[in-house]
Amino acid sequence: MKVRLAALVTAASLALTLAACGDSGKEAAAKAEAAAKESAAKAQAAAKEAADKTAAAAKDATDATKEAADKAAAATKEAEQKAADAMAPKKQ
Repeated sequence: MKVRLAALVTAASLALTLAACGDSGKEAAAKAEAAAKESAAKAQAAAKEAADKTAAAAKDATDATKEAADKAAAATKEAEQKAADAMAPKKQ
């Protein structure tokens, strides 16, 4: 968002400066504004892509954490069962 704002402010400043130079300045200002808008669109697309990748990584981490927790719970249950079996009186 900051990149987009900076690009638009820069384009506006350049447009005002070039507008004082006459018709060729106005054409240059229009080109600069178009370039700034294109740059802002590319920055926005890059930000969306980064957000999507971050969301995917977070989902993968959540899935891995859940899997590890499930394995830990199963191991704990198995250990409890083995401890209970070890403490039970043995038949002779």
